[in-house]
Amino acid sequence: MTDALSDIRTRIDDVDTRIVALIAERQTLVEAAGALKTSTDAVRAPARVEQVIERVRAKAADAGASPEVVEAAYRALIAAFIELELTVARTGSTA
Repeated sequence: MTDALSDIRTRIDDVDTRIVALIAERQTLVEAAGALKTSTDAVRAPARVEQVIERVRAKAADAGASPEVVEAAYRALIAAFIELELTVARTGSTA
């Protein structure tokens, strides 16, 4: 492996660390929002999902990122958080 590739991988690892911290922050906010929701329809909120997707696609384009990649990542992220909220609603716990 070249030094350049090693450097790039180290930088990717650093970005991943920041992304995980931001996901944790987002989770805290999602859990707080979920505590205020009274139905599974409110948790699933398809109109809100599409609003978020539209917003992040525009932000991706502005940032020079692929809107398709960002959309795919956000759809996976949102789906995982919806499942987390539903689990919390059923069990009262994130574990």
